[in-house]
Amino acid sequence: MSMEITNNYSDYGKGYTNTAKEGNVTTSTVELKTSTGGTKTEQIKTGYSNVNDYSKYLQGKYSYMNSGTTSMQGVPTTVSVSGAFLKKCMNDPEKAKYLEENLAALPDCASYAVSHAQGTLTSISYEIDANGNITGISSGTNDPDGKIARENAERRAKEKKAAEEKAAERRKEKKAEEEKAAERRAERKERMEGTFTVSATGTDVKSITQNIVAAVSGTSSPTGGSFDIKA
Repeated sequence: MSMEITNNYSDYGKGYTNTAKEGNVTTSTVELKTSTGGTKTEQIKTGYSNVNDYSKYLQGKYSYMNSGTTSMQGVPTTVSVSGAFLKKCMNDPEKAKYLEENLAALPDCASYAVSHAQGTLTSISYEIDANGNITGISSGTNDPDGKIARENAERRAKEKKAAEEKAAERRKEKKAEEEKAAERRAERKERMEGTFTVSATGTDVKSITQNIVAAVSGTSSPTGGSFDIKA
């Protein structure tokens, strides 16, 4: 079981209440939307000169970002943010707010997924691409204890056995038909063995007849006595 949900980046209003600068990095106090529909006050930083420093800042707040597989609600979870999008966010307060708003909401979202999904989740992943589009993917099973798998295996075994028995019955019937056909052929052969045709040629009807009878009876043709008929 897997499910994929995509969300597109849209323009988030500024909503900044306070800003402070430390070198080139600006800290802004903003109101971030929460997964429960409310808001919370949060400080976000922008103005980084490179993606690596910006990533370190974000990972300090959201340790699950770009850190491989972690665990949320006991489910293996990955959160990946495109380096191209990080580069766009590090100097753009609006995009940075959008990114942190979603990163902050992930633990609650994972909790919601686990508690509301049908079946048992085995993995969750969130990917934010170069344009800020978010794709969520979850995988799981509706048969965590293997009961359905066992039932399916038993059903397939029964179906296979029934098919084999049916095939064996067909082979038995075919063999019986072949045996009957062989018997019929033998009977026809026996009947053919009980008939015969014998011929003899000559100029003496009596000797011809004697030759035919001898051939039929398997005896030698008698000698002497014949019709004295000349051609």
